[in-house]
Amino acid sequence: MSAYMIYVRDSITDPAEFAKYEELAPAASAGHPVTPLAFYGRVETLEGPSVDGAVVVEFPSITEAKAAYESPLYQKALEHRLRGAKYRVFIVEGIAP
Repeated sequence: MSAYMIYVRDSITDPAEFAKYEELAPAASAGHPVTPLAFYGRVETLEGPSVDGAVVVEFPSITEAKAAYESPLYQKALEHRLRGAKYRVFIVEGIAP
């Protein structure tokens, strides 16, 4: 069953560190079955705290999503994201067609 990884960016705290993340993160997708659905497009917050940016990517399963997140290449990029921005990241399982 499809799974969706949602990245919610609350704020950038260190632009230089975040730039390093942006440089490294794309290569981390190689070899993983990921389909980008939304990538920092216009956001209109309807409830809760304002959202600075959001990404939605689709994977075939939660297992595949976690494997991509836990991959060594993404973990290297993640070090810079954690130093450069405040995010909330979660995976939600889709519904059966």
